[in-house]
Amino acid sequence: MERGGPQPRPPWLTVRFAAGGGYERVRELMRAKALHTVCEEARCPNIGECWGRGTATFMILGDVCTRSCGFCAVKTGRPQGLDRDEPRRVALAVHQMGLRHAVITSVNRDELPDGGASVFAETIRWVRRLCPDTTVEVLIPDFKGDWNALATVVGARPDILNHNLETVPRLYRRVRPQAVYERSLALLARAKALAPWLRTKSGLMVGLGEREDELLAVFRDLADRGVDILTVGQYLQPTPAHLPVERYWTPEEFAELKRAALAMGFRHVEAGPLVRSSYHAEEQVAAAEDRLPFRIATQAISERSS
Repeated sequence: MERGGPQPRPPWLTVRFAAGGGYERVRELMRAKALHTVCEEARCPNIGECWGRGTATFMILGDVCTRSCGFCAVKTGRPQGLDRDEPRRVALAVHQMGLRHAVITSVNRDELPDGGASVFAETIRWVRRLCPDTTVEVLIPDFKGDWNALATVVGARPDILNHNLETVPRLYRRVRPQAVYERSLALLARAKALAPWLRTKSGLMVGLGEREDELLAVFRDLADRGVDILTVGQYLQPTPAHLPVERYWTPEEFAELKRAALAMGFRHVEAGPLVRSSYHAEEQVAAAEDRLPFRIATQAISERSS
């Protein structure tokens, strides 16, 4: 598609309208507990479906990000302080929602000495305390390459550690100006080295001007770092102020990307126009573990490693 004007969304990009009893219950719970979700803050197109199913992705460390990625609708600015009770309230919400798999992400907090790693760890511990049968997935920032911060998160023993590369290296300056491709790869490799039993995950968007050969090269980089789960979805412009969509990839092209990635050795690949990191995350975990209960599988792996 040519650049220059807004491109009409193709017919395979229809999303569910955000309404209904399940949606309202999740919204009321988040308001009552003063919690943020990436579903709302990043204007995720799947919010209607996910909240309707009674699931949500929690966003900790506030709702103001210190970075200014060209694709993201989360507010950029100077965050004010920390909410020390937030981890407990997240765990209470997980318990009240009856989640079997909780996904927790955050804004970037580059002004904090540990980038917010200790708050991630405390949130994991609170979920473990109140919901011992719930698996926990964290989608973390790069902590500016602070590997002690990464160790803090890994030491709290999440079941899945996710860090998204988002796009191909050539586009980082435009898409993720404060990020470094090699640093993100190093984080994923170090997480696996710190805890070989840990399932690692990463995701990319398409439609920002990348080429297929560039995507396949990123897939290989991730596979070489032992990443277990890969997600690939279509970028959708959240507001006119954000980067434009340069191309809509077809469902057939997503299917081909999935086949190519699986051939590289990933345990599971989720690829499609509306795929996002936490979209159907519980099902991704089950597929990655060959449909075995994930907590049982990770416990067995951990026991063999100890």
